[in-house]
Amino acid sequence: MALDLYKLDHLVAVAEEGSVTRAAARLHLSQQALSTSVRSLEREVGVPLLERGSGGVTLLPAGRALVEDARVLRGVARGALDRARRIGRGEAETLRVGHTPAVTGEEVTALLTGVAEAHPGIATDVHQRYPAELTAALLAGELDVGLCRGTAPAHGLARATLDHQPLRIAVAAGHPLAARTSVPLTELAGERVLVWGEPGHSGYTDLLLDHCRAAGFEPRTERTQRQGTPPVTAVIGTDRVAFVTSPPGTAAGGKVRILAVEPPVHAPLHALYLPHTSSPGRDTLLAGPAGAAAPDASA
Repeated sequence: MALDLYKLDHLVAVAEEGSVTRAAARLHLSQQALSTSVRSLEREVGVPLLERGSGGVTLLPAGRALVEDARVLRGVARGALDRARRIGRGEAETLRVGHTPAVTGEEVTALLTGVAEAHPGIATDVHQRYPAELTAALLAGELDVGLCRGTAPAHGLARATLDHQPLRIAVAAGHPLAARTSVPLTELAGERVLVWGEPGHSGYTDLLLDHCRAAGFEPRTERTQRQGTPPVTAVIGTDRVAFVTSPPGTAAGGKVRILAVEPPVHAPLHALYLPHTSSPGRDTLLAGPAGAAAPDASA
């Protein structure tokens, strides 16, 4: 039996809105047409997918499972259609890349240099996205690859480790540590550490805190208000410290000093992607200079 992607779209909309009325408005359909479509899908699947009540609709276990897989199927189908249309129109192959703020523009550029060398005619379209937005765009087939650190792969996405990069410490030029070239990790026990995500809700933040705990102390953290800006700029005008992957030395026009960490600690560079889709540029990026990225066993 072939699943109708339009009906799957209808089910996903109802699940996300929790209401046939709101889902119908979102899809520009009548409530009757939407209800008929979802009931038809239930007949095709052979089991109930929704529980309907006076307060709205909720997904039954079978419905939750189908919605999870439907998001993946829609993304694969849309990505395939977009690529076929570009090729049919004679447009350049485009590698659509998203990256979280934790991944710097320099790191993205270095990865794309290898892609351009292998595929001289390829175009690139790069966007910065927060982790939840990155995941949603990948599942929707709007991106070919998402670069991140520590973000767990959602259902249907694969994750590969491209590299492990040394972490450094950024401080404002006036900070007492700014005259140093390196700092033992244990000396950060008395510092306030800026992070970008909430502990327990951000894989990258938790990774940074785990490094501190492994060094023997519980870090004092503060979530930076400068979301979406280059990581090294978070400490400007503050007495805080922040973990970054930028090279040691001065940064941000001399307003920031970046110190090496002793002993060295590292952060992974991850790639999230939809498997079973075609993207020559993405495949080259995943292979990397070493020949092949390491599949993440947790993906």
